[in-house]
Amino acid sequence: MRILLIEDDAVLGAAVRDQIAGDVHSVDWVTRLDAADDAIRGAAYDLILLDLMLPDGRGIPFLRRLRARGDVTPVIILTALDQVSDRIEGLNAGADDYLVKPFDLAELSARIGSVARRYVGNPNPIITHGTLDIDLAARSIRRDGAPVALTAREWALFEAFLARPGQLLSKAQLEDKLYAFDADIDSNTIEVHVSRLRKKLGAGIIETERGLGYRLGPA
Repeated sequence: MRILLIEDDAVLGAAVRDQIAGDVHSVDWVTRLDAADDAIRGAAYDLILLDLMLPDGRGIPFLRRLRARGDVTPVIILTALDQVSDRIEGLNAGADDYLVKPFDLAELSARIGSVARRYVGNPNPIITHGTLDIDLAARSIRRDGAPVALTAREWALFEAFLARPGQLLSKAQLEDKLYAFDADIDSNTIEVHVSRLRKKLGAGIIETERGLGYRLGPA
């Protein structure tokens, strides 16, 4: 997934960014709401992590503006505001989850996974696709019962296909899922990773629509 982190605390922001990256997601980190608006206009995010007290404003009005213009990107609020009334306000404004600081980074990872699964219509972390048994929470795969090791980028790419079964994804869309906005991308990166996934998971796991993109193959 590509995640936007909106957090002005340098220490917490760095810790969350590193945790997300360790979970093989790409992350863009901004410290202001105006920078968050710019990031959202320039990229398609799968999830937003939103602090409520930013240098240039509060997160709740920002979230309400997102929802008012039809943006349905999942949002998890990360905040030190711990009153029940604060939680109610955040959830009523359109947040999908609410996590109070200080929080355990492993719990944040679990909540990110839970929200992501709800949005792809599969709350169960264990899914089967042909000969593959896939544990979304553990990020592990077995093929015909034998474990298959994927690199971080291979998993991130495969997860993008699993989230949109049957949907054609362009090369640009796939690159957007793998990299933060300041990363350098080789012209053949997606082709290389798709080839490796086919070798590891089966030749038909990803189908190519020449000149258009790729889609998850049938189970």
